[in-house]
Amino acid sequence: MYTQHPVFNTPSNEEIKVWRYMDFTKFLNILERQSLFFTRSDRFEDKFEGSYTRYNVRMRPQVYNGQIPEEGLRQMSEASNRFRRFTFVNCWHMNEHESAAMWRLYSQSNEAVAIQSTFARLRDSFNMTNEDIYIGMVNYIDYEREWMPEGNLFYPFVHKRLSFEHEHEIRALYQYFPTSGDGLDLSQDLYDYGINIEIDINVVIERIYVSPLAPRWFFELVQAIVQRYGLNKEVIYSDINSNPVF
Repeated sequence: MYTQHPVFNTPSNEEIKVWRYMDFTKFLNILERQSLFFTRSDRFEDKFEGSYTRYNVRMRPQVYNGQIPEEGLRQMSEASNRFRRFTFVNCWHMNEHESAAMWRLYSQSNEAVAIQSTFARLRDSFNMTNEDIYIGMVNYIDYEREWMPEGNLFYPFVHKRLSFEHEHEIRALYQYFPTSGDGLDLSQDLYDYGINIEIDINVVIERIYVSPLAPRWFFELVQAIVQRYGLNKEVIYSDINSNPVF
């Protein structure tokens, strides 16, 4: 279920549109499993996922002014790296409008779709699971010159470098720490690449868009698949590449 947390900033307009662009196989996986896939944070292409800024590392001795010994500062860095294996993320693009850039970035072929939802719908779609799901906007900062807040494990996962600012990302986050008889057992890797979290797909999906580069037969296939899964959702053939008028 959705769980509020002060580290996660939510949009002032909860009805703002959010989008997830994907290839058809990933869309079919959502329908079949009735779930969203959360990627383990250290499996993303961006190696900075879950890290603090270089400025943090440089400034910690001054900021903490001896209150935390050098060994403690080193352990902070080791812990933030280790926790990435137990933090899972599902990413959405926040935008009132369809994005040509997102079609190019997140679809590997012309046979692609985008789920259009809203922040409120995404939040409410997790009411079927007992797991704590946190949702918020990503903060984009300069990792060379800006201090990232510390004191909570979530901070590194709600920040990204300025070079990703075009993504306008909303992310859902899930953390799972395995235990043994003695407490936490961080030697375990129960989820190698990620985990599926159950959702209500009727809630999360408001509309379905088909790639503007997709052939007509693919648009009709998506329509048929949506009907087969009993979804009463509008399927829209994107006209983002339609011809201009003069």
